[in-house]
Amino acid sequence: MTVELEAVEFTLPDELSATSPPEARGLARDEVRLLVSDGGAVTHARFRELPDFLRPGDLVVVNNSAMVNAAVAARYGEDAVVLHFSTRLDDGGWVVELRDPCGTPWAGTSPEAGARVGIPGGHRAVLRRPWFPGADRLWIADIDTDVPALLIRYGRPITYSYVTERWSADYYRTVFGREPGSAEMPSAGRPFTDALITELVARGIGLAAITLHTGVSSPETGEPPNPERFAVPDLTAELVNLTHAMGGRVVAVGTTVTRALESAVGADGLVHAASGWTELVLGCHHPARVVDGLITGWHAPGASHLHLLDAVAGPEVVRHAYRIALDTGYLWHEFGDTALLFADRPGADGPADEA
Repeated sequence: MTVELEAVEFTLPDELSATSPPEARGLARDEVRLLVSDGGAVTHARFRELPDFLRPGDLVVVNNSAMVNAAVAARYGEDAVVLHFSTRLDDGGWVVELRDPCGTPWAGTSPEAGARVGIPGGHRAVLRRPWFPGADRLWIADIDTDVPALLIRYGRPITYSYVTERWSADYYRTVFGREPGSAEMPSAGRPFTDALITELVARGIGLAAITLHTGVSSPETGEPPNPERFAVPDLTAELVNLTHAMGGRVVAVGTTVTRALESAVGADGLVHAASGWTELVLGCHHPARVVDGLITGWHAPGASHLHLLDAVAGPEVVRHAYRIALDTGYLWHEFGDTALLFADRPGADGPADEA
């Protein structure tokens, strides 16, 4: 697959897709590779070395949303499908996606309003309308049963075609996950371990949490980010503002955290407690205002997340990092390697030189 990212043609070779968790490759969670881009310099490390690239007074903000088993086997007419439960809506409906059982986009009979999808336990989902006008990948559906109970009994983790076998939900849990609600794992937090968190705290690096429940990925080129539920609590807002006031940097663990924090920025440039739905679309047209650095996985060509990376680190930093990652064999997707990208803007300087 190939897309044009400004002047860079970005092609992802199949061999750079992580098809299994690092544990299955003989690595601990925090032994995946970490590319650090800071002040124009790029360093290659392992994720467990993350504290070496931060400094006392920095604040690491994490997503405490936990993934639910959001995929169930289903029937659409005579066809076997997988139904992904993406997002619960305020009116009781659900945003869902039909997929082929092998994890590829559905290519069978096109969904239409009023169509019924058979789901386990003799229940059904009735498609109401497309969630986005003019697109038919995501649909709003009415479900005739309690969805959380359905997913507990019949659900499994959402997987895509590059993951060649099924892995238990344990492999999709992050150490921070406390609030069930994400359709897919907030994967930037996956490499963190208890030992690494202890090391961060021992070095005077702060931790704070937001909640953002992720929907399903947006694999189609040009598809905007989905609206998502989020909450930035009072304490986190205060810690972000205090960190900046004291000269520290705010480092977001993932695009989810970045989106939540930037959705809570007021006209005064400060972060305030906020909750509800965010439809914020970040990019060069809307750069980040409070996030100074971003811990992230490697995103596929065409993913809307790439624009969010631009919003934090700037397009030149992002493209340079991606070129190097491609040239040096970093692995992509939720079980792959990672990056720490610092903002390329005034006031977002890198770590102080060691004495």
